[in-house]
Amino acid sequence: MTTPSPRWFTSSYSSNGGNCVEVATNLAATHGIVPVRDSKDPLAGQLTLSPAAFAGLVALARRGCVQA
Repeated sequence: MTTPSPRWFTSSYSSNGGNCVEVATNLAATHGIVPVRDSKDPLAGQLTLSPAAFAGLVALARRGCVQA
């Protein structure tokens, strides 16, 4: 059995000139993963998160608690 290819997309809120991330949620239900990558350098690799970890990341970002 092979894993389907990720279908990458950026958020509809991403209007900042490309400084954002891309996610592929199409693998969450069937494979239990949510790949995340840098939209500026998609060949640099990706993080593979669980759906719960991705939901936590989104919740944190919505609260504005992300610090560099």
